Amino acid sequence: MESPHLLFGINPLWLATALLLLAYVAIIVDRVNRALVSGIGACLVIVSGILTQEEAIRGVDFNTIMLLTGMMLIVGITRRTGLFEYVAIRAVKLADARPAAILALLAIVTAVFSALVDNVTTVLLMAPVTLAITRQLRVDPWPYLFAQILASNVGGTATLIGDPPNIMIGSAAGLSFNDFVLNLGPVVLVIVLVHGALGHLGWGRRLQATAEDRARVLAMDDRAAITNPRLLRYALVVLAVVIAAFITARFLHLEAGTIAMFGAAVLLLLDVHERNAEEQAHQVHASFGEVEWITLFFFIGLFVMVEGVSKTGLLRILADRLLAATGGDPTVTVLAVLWGSALLSAVLDNIPFVATMIPLVKGMESAFGGAAGLEPVWWALALGACLGGNGTLIGASANLTVAGIADRAGVPFKFTKFTVRAFPLMLVSVGIAHVYLWVRYLR
Repeated sequence: MESPHLLFGINPLWLATALLLLAYVAIIVDRVNRALVSGIGACLVIVSGILTQEEAIRGVDFNTIMLLTGMMLIVGITRRTGLFEYVAIRAVKLADARPAAILALLAIVTAVFSALVDNVTTVLLMAPVTLAITRQLRVDPWPYLFAQILASNVGGTATLIGDPPNIMIGSAAGLSFNDFVLNLGPVVLVIVLVHGALGHLGWGRRLQATAEDRARVLAMDDRAAITNPRLLRYALVVLAVVIAAFITARFLHLEAGTIAMFGAAVLLLLDVHERNAEEQAHQVHASFGEVEWITLFFFIGLFVMVEGVSKTGLLRILADRLLAATGGDPTVTVLAVLWGSALLSAVLDNIPFVATMIPLVKGMESAFGGAAGLEPVWWALALGACLGGNGTLIGASANLTVAGIADRAGVPFKFTKFTVRAFPLMLVSVGIAHVYLWVRYLR
């Protein structure tokens, strides 16, 4: 297994592990951009001889990269139509501008959008609108933003495309959009409702607004939020077709990455087809500027580092140790993965954690009698990683995204304040997932 060009003849297992751990520490400390951390780490894996360049390229999950890129393009183009602002204003009017009802409805809207697009994009769009609404109502925006963080991570758990860890798990395990909806959708719905009830008891019933402030918000023109009706029609059709293709992907014999990229290309073409060559170039450049390239290159580097660890055999050793610790008992293993993933994802960004766990779980396949027997472990990993991201402010990208938007608006999001309120709710949601997994798969 050792490469003839391995740096200084160091044991490849220890070197790959050290590089991955150093990258984790750098990501947690957050003094250097995480895309730079993963990129440098990936290059060191190759330069040190742990992987050849060809092996590194094979280690990148391009289905995940294509799916993320395609959905970022679709959502970025759709954002220019004003759809998300329109939905938020409609939700406020549906709630009759009552602060408690707005808290619940905005959380539900966030959960639904997070399932249909992705949670980071959703909070990027919803948080500024929420700040504008709470400013008009003159109520504390903190509970609303807090509820949206929880809702985005819970809602994103329900589908293949809702949260990056699910995209990675689905691609690695061959699980479809339908598989995620049918297996995780029911428990996500329960958790959203429970969070809504607890949010009302904790904050909602105490939130008040004057009649004058409510009247001002109700006077907001929702139709004025739609800035490009033609593009909106195109976007809704393309998004509907893409989601339908995700649902029927197995019959179409297409991967999710291909579907998303094809949908993005079609929508981009519809957006620019009536423009001249110069305008087309400008608009295409602007659309690609909406893509979170930092996130994509972070993923690429991370895939290479994890492939290096996988090649050295560390993950096989960890899988064997986990099976030995649980006695190979499927029930104990599934629940250990659920709670272990949740607690670790609360203190680590769930994306690198899941990237490390995927090959470890794959290593258990023979012990579980094949791919079908391993499915409950994949659902435990998805639930633990996505729900565990709600535990602390650094647990998921959506949390930090909202915190950044809030801080710029003068609404401080402190780590301790968030964690004290979020961690118990995370434990409640994982407890519900525990019961669900046991009843549905383990009895």
